[in-house]
Amino acid sequence: MDPSNVGLAPDGRPTVRLPNRELIRISLYWLGLSSIFAGLGTILTGRLEFTGLVDKQDAGRALFIVSISGAVIAMIVQPTIGSISDYTISRWGRRKPYILIGSILDVVFLIGIASSNTLVALAGFIALLQFSSNFAQGPFQGYVPDLVPAAQVGTASALVGLMQVLGNVAGFVIGAIATATDQFGLGLIALGVLELATMLSVVIRVHEGPPPKSRAGRSWRAIAAEAWGTDILAERSFLWLVVSRLAILMGGSVLVQLATFYLARSMGLNQTDTGIVLIPLTGLVAVGTMIAVVPAARVSDRVGRKPVIWASCAIGGTGLGIVAIAPALPLAFLGALVYGISAGIFLAVDWALMTDIIPKASSGRYMGLSNVATASSGVLAVAFGGTIMDLVGGPEAGGLGPRAALGFGIVLLAVGALLLRPVDERRREDRIAAEDAALATAEVAST
Repeated sequence: MDPSNVGLAPDGRPTVRLPNRELIRISLYWLGLSSIFAGLGTILTGRLEFTGLVDKQDAGRALFIVSISGAVIAMIVQPTIGSISDYTISRWGRRKPYILIGSILDVVFLIGIASSNTLVALAGFIALLQFSSNFAQGPFQGYVPDLVPAAQVGTASALVGLMQVLGNVAGFVIGAIATATDQFGLGLIALGVLELATMLSVVIRVHEGPPPKSRAGRSWRAIAAEAWGTDILAERSFLWLVVSRLAILMGGSVLVQLATFYLARSMGLNQTDTGIVLIPLTGLVAVGTMIAVVPAARVSDRVGRKPVIWASCAIGGTGLGIVAIAPALPLAFLGALVYGISAGIFLAVDWALMTDIIPKASSGRYMGLSNVATASSGVLAVAFGGTIMDLVGGPEAGGLGPRAALGFGIVLLAVGALLLRPVDERRREDRIAAEDAALATAEVAST
């Protein structure tokens, strides 16, 4: 037996249980990664709303313009580099070189964004930041399939979801403070420092997983192209889950990405008050998430992943609806708390479902492709939600624009729930075994 394959099932899934501290280390970098774009989004909306960079009636479309090229880059880079990392051989393993390089470049490009004073410059540095961030994220997200046995997938996914939401909250808080104090540059630098700190915990302490796949003499160009091979079309459950994930994440992103506009226009707050109120608003999202994330993962181990995700969509739609119709901040805070519960449920269980159904030997490729939805959800939410907001009306329309965008978010959650129906939630190894057994039975019957 190859010693490098000890502790692996025939399908490539790990079988050795990990201590909880290792599960925490594997997921911790999500906190830093998630904080980057949560904080950047808050800072960008603050600059567009309060600094006169663009006319307020065009703010939603301007946010889309500075973000769209970066989202396209993210959708290309993350699966491609994730696939390349599946084959990489280095003294640090197959994932860590990309994580280190991408994180350092993130800090460089955040400084570039901080020093930019035009839409063109902002768009350019945001595109570069998307490249470097996804250069790190594509390989990194292969760690859960690489290292976590089936019995611990629910727990690991709950921790991933928790760290993502804590990262979002940390980013929102940093962005809110930057908005309230008009210190946007310092806020961006703080985001970079947080990411570097969490990156070191992974690069220094996390053990590597299975050995890399053999290139079999193929060039790196061919390996990169493999990420986009048509064989993925046979993975129907995976494709349906990616599309469902996109719609659900877009629904929640409408609230997250347009929160500054909602507070300033729908609630009539000035710049300082908007920055201050963003903190408890996002704090309540975090509270809801922390309440829900671990119980949701455990419940999904018993009743299945899809029913729990459907419950998340229903709860999330309720939360967005409460925020959309809230006449005052207390009711909006309640809606944010309800939405936080939904986000915690979804982030934990969706990640577990994705880990269950992908081919383990190509985890970097498939997790990278799955996060095409993550990378594009925020920008698409801004593109559609921001456009709806602008069309319904800017500040002169009594704040109806952001409320209409939140209604669009509810529709997206419903669409995401419907798209989840064709997904076969059985673990990949169980599904293949069942299909093989059915085929053998059919062959016996035919003879």
